[in-house]
Amino acid sequence: MHTIRLRHLAAIGLLLLGCALIHAQGWQSVQAVGVLPTNSSDVNRQNLQAAIDRMSPLGGVLYVEPAEGGYPMDGGLILRRNVSLVGAHGPTGRGTALPDRSGPTGSLFVIRDQSQPFLTVESATQVRGIQFYYPEQAWQDDSRIIPYPPTIQLSQRQPVQGVTLSALTFYGEYMAMDFRAHAPHACEQILFEHCYGYPLSGTFIAIDRCYDVPRILHCHVNPANMREFRRSFSRNVIDSVVRRKTFTYWIDNTDNAQLIDLFTFGVYGGIYLGRETYGQLTNFNFDCVGVGIHKLGSQWKNRNWQIAQGSIIANAGERLEDVHPILIEGLGHTSLTNVEAFSGGNPALTNLEASWDFITVRDSATVVLTACRMQGYKADSPIHAEPGTHVQAIGCLGRDNQPVKW
Repeated sequence: MHTIRLRHLAAIGLLLLGCALIHAQGWQSVQAVGVLPTNSSDVNRQNLQAAIDRMSPLGGVLYVEPAEGGYPMDGGLILRRNVSLVGAHGPTGRGTALPDRSGPTGSLFVIRDQSQPFLTVESATQVRGIQFYYPEQAWQDDSRIIPYPPTIQLSQRQPVQGVTLSALTFYGEYMAMDFRAHAPHACEQILFEHCYGYPLSGTFIAIDRCYDVPRILHCHVNPANMREFRRSFSRNVIDSVVRRKTFTYWIDNTDNAQLIDLFTFGVYGGIYLGRETYGQLTNFNFDCVGVGIHKLGSQWKNRNWQIAQGSIIANAGERLEDVHPILIEGLGHTSLTNVEAFSGGNPALTNLEASWDFITVRDSATVVLTACRMQGYKADSPIHAEPGTHVQAIGCLGRDNQPVKW
């Protein structure tokens, strides 16, 4: 008995020592600083902001401890320099679920504020493993959609560098992450990875004035992302997202952007590559869109994109002539390798069941297509190139698997 008691006391001692070390190393539960499921959203915001402010000089982690039904929160939080908000989850692509009622659970912020962005981030910050839920957002009736401010945005008061946004899930957001810096400020080294949602504005991630290699990796946008707690978006809501004519991924004024493993479904545009961008886009699927890739360019030196290993189902929109898997304008070069389109119908949204062509090229752009498969288009040719453009197709197949000569 004496030996058992000693072992029990030793175990308690080790546990207390471990807790002390965790706290000493800069880890602290949000519940320990007064963020509680039973608090009001305003009290939780105040307590979390105070904890962030205290932790900023040290640099550390506030752990969003899983709680049944999550934490009610108001917006207007500022994630100060050096602080991380970390939860327990990877991205939850169909949602977590409460056992007795509709709704998610776990490391979850339940956002009640319609007037302010939820979280503004400064440099050297991290947000990881957390879910964001807007319970008042419409999911059946498009006339009741709430245009919430972005869930996460960068600070406009200073340059922002070194932000990691990882393993995040958004439910009912209007726009997930807005990283469009305003002059004279810019941002650098921004990483988005393993983030899931379905933005009712149509825009999930927007980046502008981001230099030194922004990265968007392994992100998934899908209207079925709340299926586990029975809130999949209706057809009329998805149609309303398409009508906004926005792009899921929108970037401009970036250097050598790296975009890998991107998915979207039921939006007007897959990705917008603005006039002042260059980089690489690989391993992607843009499903049920009006325009899959819209690439522009302002000059010849380095407004060039290498695009490979992807598929596009372009069928959404009002006029067939406006539906293009790929639309290229302006100056600069684009290389497309192993990209295919196989447009058709889908009952999840109102659609035209086809695209007009495979690619439209305008202005003075140059394009080389290699080993591309072009299906599901209605025009006589899968390629439309205006005078002054230069397009070459190598080893490409069009309708009925016939070689495309261009």
